[in-house]
Amino acid sequence: MSEGWTQRKPTALLVLADGTVIEGEGIGATGEALGEVCFNTALTGYQEILTDPSYARQIVTFTFPHIGNVGANAEDIEDLAPDNAVGAVGAIFRAAVSAPSNYRSAQGLDTWLKARGVVAMSGVDTRALTAMIREKGMPNAVIAHSPDGVFDVPALIAKAREWSGLVGLDLARDAASNHAEVWNEGPWAWNAGYAPKADAAYTIVAIDYGAKRNILRLMSGHGAQVVILPATASADEVLAHKPDGIFLSNGPGDPAATAHYAAPTIRSLAQTGIPIFGICLGHQLLALALGARTEKMHQGHHGANHPVKDFTTGKVEIVSMNHGFAVDRESLPADVEETHISLFDGTNCGIRLRDRPVFSVQHHPEASPGPQDSHYLFQRFFQLIDDHRRKAA
Repeated sequence: MSEGWTQRKPTALLVLADGTVIEGEGIGATGEALGEVCFNTALTGYQEILTDPSYARQIVTFTFPHIGNVGANAEDIEDLAPDNAVGAVGAIFRAAVSAPSNYRSAQGLDTWLKARGVVAMSGVDTRALTAMIREKGMPNAVIAHSPDGVFDVPALIAKAREWSGLVGLDLARDAASNHAEVWNEGPWAWNAGYAPKADAAYTIVAIDYGAKRNILRLMSGHGAQVVILPATASADEVLAHKPDGIFLSNGPGDPAATAHYAAPTIRSLAQTGIPIFGICLGHQLLALALGARTEKMHQGHHGANHPVKDFTTGKVEIVSMNHGFAVDRESLPADVEETHISLFDGTNCGIRLRDRPVFSVQHHPEASPGPQDSHYLFQRFFQLIDDHRRKAA
């Protein structure tokens, strides 16, 4: 050791429920955050990932080493209410966050994380942490950031161990809008920002369990007036808007817990013959409403490079995914057809009713971030609406 060299104290810790303590450099908000640790393999879109409401009560480990290079801006936020930020509670990076270098950057990632209250750390061997999650599953943990490097490690371990985790936890109520509103943005265009809402040819009611903005933008881009209703909306409240189609959004938490109030509504709506489209949590809730079961996954699917096969077209798509629960494909009732599966592990990624215009997918066809291979699913939804209109005429 050279003369005058002193070891620097870590300013952040990731403390797992099994007692493992991982040290790093703290960035973002100071304090502690309790959640489930997962890993995301996307190469881009860290801001969209961290603001996806489906990540509520989760700590995201980024496998791509350089995060923060393009900074942050107001356009790339995905949750509907930035003032009441819903998304990941923590973030873990390999390399130190550098100064942003992108013409769209409005502020550095560290400043943005502080403003959102996200506790983060860098200097972590994220490859080793990812390998551990793949072997042992997604652990409960506390991520803590203290600039003076002082931590009560036994207390942090106890907190991680005492948390019951995501199983049985309904997070959709907190992630969702608490009142009805009409969406007013269309899709984003390069150097032009988000288009204003187009003239409405359809009325879509979106039941919000923690919706992403880009889903609503794409539906608006297809000529829809999108009416957003809270997760607890009843079937009568949905039908009062005379929808041409009904959308079941993505969202966080255990679908079986949210289904206690959501499934009866969805079951009633599925009987109306009005086209229904679900994504992510909406997919799981539809499956539960139709009589299937869901299960907790070992490591989940989180990334923008997942291969999924659509049996209705025979094509393989590369898609975005973000889920830690899955529909048990063996539990699907006879009147439900499996339409998509993951080519990573064979888990269910899509269903449709055989006798009604009702379908859903586990992955995120709106991307943001990710490939746009599955944008056709929005066209499929509006085609079902057109077909339903013709039959009703």
